Amino acid sequence: MIALLVVACEVAFWVLLAAGLALRYVARKPKLGAAVLLCEPLLEVVLLVVTAIDLKNGAEPDWKHGLAAVYIGFTVGLGHHTIKKVDAWVAHRWFDGPPPVRPPKYGTARAIHEWRTAARWILAAAVALALLQAAVWYVGPDGAISSLRAWQQKMGIVIGINLIIAGSYTFFPKQAPKDVVTDREPADRL
Repeated sequence: MIALLVVACEVAFWVLLAAGLALRYVARKPKLGAAVLLCEPLLEVVLLVVTAIDLKNGAEPDWKHGLAAVYIGFTVGLGHHTIKKVDAWVAHRWFDGPPPVRPPKYGTARAIHEWRTAARWILAAAVALALLQAAVWYVGPDGAISSLRAWQQKMGIVIGINLIIAGSYTFFPKQAPKDVVTDREPADRL
C-alpha cells in the first residue's frame, strides 16, 4: 500500500502542478493557481501519516517505508525548484513569457550554480535521512531496520556525489572560449 501511495503522490504532484498552472495562465486566476500549488505539501503530510500508521500497526519496515521517506525528502528539497522551472517553461512556451534563465556555462558563475544545485539535493537527502532515522527510532532496536539503514546509506551517497560534482566545478572551473564574453553571466537563484 505504501508503494502505491508514493506513486499516487507523485502523480498527484504533477496533476496539482498542471491544474495550478492552468488556473494561473489559462483561466487567468493566479491567486487560485497559487492556492492549488500550495496544496501540494498536503500530499507529503498524508504520505508521512499513513507511513507512520502503517509502522505503528506492526508492519515490518521495508524498502517501501524507506521510499516514502526518500520521496518526502526529495519533494522538500527539489519540489519548489521544479515548480518554478516548469512555471517558467510553460509561461515562455505557451504564454509569451520571457525565456527561462539558462544556467551559466563557465567559471565562478557555473560553480555557484552547481553549489546551489548541490544544496537542493543535499537538503533533500538530509530530510530523507532525518525521516529514516525517525523511523528507525520509532520502530525501535528490536525491529527489522536493515532496509531503512540501506536507504540511509544511499542518501549518504547522494550527498557525496553532489559534493564531488560541485567541488569539481570549484577546483576545475570550465573556462570560456577566448571569443566568449562571460563577465556578465549571472549565477542562478535558489
